[in-house]
Amino acid sequence: MLKNLLFNTKARLTINNNTLLAEKHITASCTINNNTVSKDGITLFVSKGADLPTFLLSVYQHFQLNYPKFYKMDNLSKLGWLASEILLKDSFEKNNYQSEEVGVVLANANSSLDNDLKYFNTIKEIPSPSVFVYTLPNIIIGEICIRNNFKGEHAFFIQENFDADFIEKQVSYLLDHDILQACICGWVDVLEQDYKAVLFLVEKRKNKNPVLFSAENMNNIYRK
Repeated sequence: MLKNLLFNTKARLTINNNTLLAEKHITASCTINNNTVSKDGITLFVSKGADLPTFLLSVYQHFQLNYPKFYKMDNLSKLGWLASEILLKDSFEKNNYQSEEVGVVLANANSSLDNDLKYFNTIKEIPSPSVFVYTLPNIIIGEICIRNNFKGEHAFFIQENFDADFIEKQVSYLLDHDILQACICGWVDVLEQDYKAVLFLVEKRKNKNPVLFSAENMNNIYRK
């Protein structure tokens, strides 16, 4: 598995030790895993016994979302998009930022492998090269940005495992250099019935329950 493969970015994500570090906080977090949706450590929805496609649809319906393109997405894209919707709801003041000031940095291990396996199963007897429309992890970022009119720097990395230190460095560079003022970051991964999304909203401000943006705090949330 290639580690740290950059799919799409407009910025060179390196760290300059001479940069004055900005104060950064995790102002919201969302976890979707084990048929459970949680936000900021509070369970919002549980649907036990459902397979992944059924569970994702139940999440979409439970939160009364309205986005027709949801039905075109593959499971990976649905998972990441749903997590972003729940992450931002009642947590993010878009009017405080210009479109170019908000970006997205995500990572996963399996990329589009889940779709690839399904595709190969469909062509065992009859070739069908257009079975799946949204098969790239970039689609997750694209749909998040389209939905929210985010036009800032964005990147999707392929890693063996969730690497909070790596993500923290990339996002900190963007915020410390004023390339972004806010960023959605985290992990979105699907392989058959094994899935997990953990997203963080990072801003240069405090909210009612401020959580310092750090690799340690991201790991603590990821492991819950």
